[in-house]
Amino acid sequence: MSEEAATSRYAAALDYLFARVTGGWKMGLERTSALLALLGDPHLRLRTFHVAGTNGKGSVVATLDALLSARGLRVGRYTSPHLIDFRERIAVNGVPIREDAVVDFIERWTPDVERLGATFFEATTAMAFDHFVREAVDVAIIEVGLGGRLDSTNVITPVAAGVSSIGIDHVQYLGDTLEQIATEKAGIFKAGVPAIIGETDTKLRAFLASLARRAGASPVHTVAEEWPVTDISVALDGTRFTIDRGFGVERIRTPLVGRHQAMNTATALAMLQSAGAPYEAAAITPGEALAHVAIAGRFQSVGTVIFDVAHNPAGCAVLCETLASVRPERPLTCLMTALRDKDWQAMMTTLAPLVDRFVLASPPSVPPDRAWTLSDALEFAHERGWSATAEPDFDRALADARDGDGTTLITGSFHTVGDAMARLQVSPLVA
Repeated sequence: MSEEAATSRYAAALDYLFARVTGGWKMGLERTSALLALLGDPHLRLRTFHVAGTNGKGSVVATLDALLSARGLRVGRYTSPHLIDFRERIAVNGVPIREDAVVDFIERWTPDVERLGATFFEATTAMAFDHFVREAVDVAIIEVGLGGRLDSTNVITPVAAGVSSIGIDHVQYLGDTLEQIATEKAGIFKAGVPAIIGETDTKLRAFLASLARRAGASPVHTVAEEWPVTDISVALDGTRFTIDRGFGVERIRTPLVGRHQAMNTATALAMLQSAGAPYEAAAITPGEALAHVAIAGRFQSVGTVIFDVAHNPAGCAVLCETLASVRPERPLTCLMTALRDKDWQAMMTTLAPLVDRFVLASPPSVPPDRAWTLSDALEFAHERGWSATAEPDFDRALADARDGDGTTLITGSFHTVGDAMARLQVSPLVA
């Protein structure tokens, strides 16, 4: 088969798969379980780490991946969403699933996916588990897609389960209070499985711990109390911090930028320590392995451009804290888009004190029914006296935001960052 024909076949397969998105998000495990049963229950043959959280879970996954790979293990990684190419979601030791493997899975299982009414994410989750078994991974790191309790990834019984943080997001599915959202995230905790809580808020982490114990998780660890992180310093080359893990105080550096990355790193280390052999060895002396941690779009600097996938108010607050720490060259121009169902008003309000100019746009990869209304966003900015322009053509918006001196911040959604990376030829696989 020619390269052109193979590419066309891959594109057609993805068109089918993405069409499953239009069915909406269906909560529940029954369709995933039924599809996996047809595949021979590959998830039951995998040893896994499971990571949930409103923000930070991607960084925890990336840290686990780097530390376990450095020990010579064959590591699968399942994350969402992707930035440019669907294949980013499913990787083994950093190598994404092959196009032909995606095509073969979709063509083989399409009738069953349709019969079961499986969603895009449910079919993709089954594909990931199947791929990891075929690739004979030693361990797979699984990122929750939405919530936890009813997320399709929650069919696994992991060697350790971690929740990174709790914030307000996806209220139509998870509830509109932090406690309701925490309850959904804590749904990944299981009897007899170590539960690691990376949330820093005293009340919320105690609530999560109580939910973990109620589920029978054992042991239950709250990172902020048992592995205290202090003396955090942030620079463009990474984050340094001191941690006491019970066997001596040590100074650690992660290439990930931001104060929150200290706790994300500590959460990953705690998960490894709690999982026992052979995984705990990856946490004993993490220094050299941590140097290889990489995740695209998390305060990622490329020249004068900063990419950050902050897509809710809590994520924007963390982004602003990091901006204040590293002080990028001014003026700071923010190319921003947000999805209609996000609290974009709060996001803009959070960013505004550090942004000199907004360029508001509509990235082409956003489904029309989820795109924000540019005129509303522009009016909101002007009513508050912020410097802002709106440009529906994304290429023109990107050129406008990068025109002149200073720094360009690209943020607001995974779509914004992914579409900009594609145009600027920045690989999401090299952070």
